Parts: sequence; structure tokens; C-alpha cells
Amino acid sequence: MIQAVVTDIEGTTSSLRFVKDLLFPYARERVANFVRARGNDVTVLPLLEEVRQLTGRDLDLEGIIAQLLEWSDRDEKIAPLKAIQGMIWEHGYQSGELQGHIYPDAVAALRAWKEKGIKLYVFSSGSIQAQKLLFAHTEWGDLTGLFCGFFDTRIGSKKDPKSYFKIAATIGFEPQEIVFLSDVTAELEAANAAGMKTVWLVREGNPKTETAYFTVKDFSEIDLARV
Repeated sequence: MIQAVVTDIEGTTSSLRFVKDLLFPYARERVANFVRARGNDVTVLPLLEEVRQLTGRDLDLEGIIAQLLEWSDRDEKIAPLKAIQGMIWEHGYQSGELQGHIYPDAVAALRAWKEKGIKLYVFSSGSIQAQKLLFAHTEWGDLTGLFCGFFDTRIGSKKDPKSYFKIAATIGFEPQEIVFLSDVTAELEAANAAGMKTVWLVREGNPKTETAYFTVKDFSEIDLARV
């Protein structure tokens, strides 16, 4: 019996265009000024040091900015980059410049599952802070209360089965009692290898005719009893 649902964000609960065309450019345009202005903050300084450790180079402030921009342009899932993006987005949400996009079908399904006692979690490459900000600032209001927990890549890669084993152990359910939702097949493969049930969200275009995954166009087509 399914006890929990773990969902991806980008392309699953939220539009790819919102993330790729709005959130990422918004943060990229502000990375340099953010690092220069807040590089000595107690919350930012460890992240800059983490950039140095990851590159193995004693980078100065401008070198760190260049590295963050390079990672951003390559859409790298690097923890300090994701954390800094989250801090930049926080200002955007608080100022009203940004509003988190969530599909109506996702909101309806998540609310219905929670009412039935299903435990809900998020696993995204964006930092936990960024995840919470997105769900807290939507046209549907603050949706963070729907979730029991949030996971980012500090627990591991989304394409590594070990990450899903760790999530299962953390939330206290057997992998087969958990459904993972994503639009990325490599992530579904990793979750499936860990023993989780999986659902492939294909919101734009048609899925392949032959697939091992339970495939839907949106959350309204997901029947947890049939996954």
C-alpha cells in the first residue's frame, strides 16, 4: 500500500518554462552583485569557501563569481550555486517580483492525497530553501504545509539509486510504499532501482509508445492504487 509520494518540481509540479525562462535568468543576472555585496555574510561565506573546495583553487571573489556563472550556464546541480540562487530568489519572492508557478492539477491532487493521509515530500535539484520559497508564494497561497519534508541534492544525485534509499530511510517507509513522480526518465530509473514505484509526467508532447513507466499527462491521471 502506498504511504508516501515524493515529487520532483521542474516539469512535474511546475512549468519548465517558469524555471528555465524566469527563475534561472533572474538569479544569473544578480549573482555577481549578490556575491560582491554579501560575500562576507555568515550565511554566504561558507558557500564561497565550498566553491573553492569543489574547484580545488584559491579563487578570489571575481573568480568565484565567474565559476558560479559557468555552473549556472551549464545548469550544474552544484550545492553552493543552488543555495545562492535560493537566496536571490528569496528576495524576488519577498519583493513580489516572483510568484511560484504550480499547475492546478498538481495542487488538487496533492491536497486530495494529504486529506487521505498520504505523506508528501519534495526531491528537487533546487535547494530546500528554493523549494520552500516556490511553494510558499503561489497564486494558491502558501502550499508548504502540504509537505512533510523537502530533499535536495545534498542527500545525493537524483540519478543515483542511493539517494532514494536514503530518502526512504529518512521518512521511515519501505521503498515499495513510496511513489516518485518526475519528468526525467533517468531519475525514474534510479528511484525504480531503489524499489520505489514511479510515475512519468509527460506534460508536453507524447510519451514513447513502449515504456516501463506508468505515464500520465498531469496529476489528475494518477491513481495511486494502480501505480
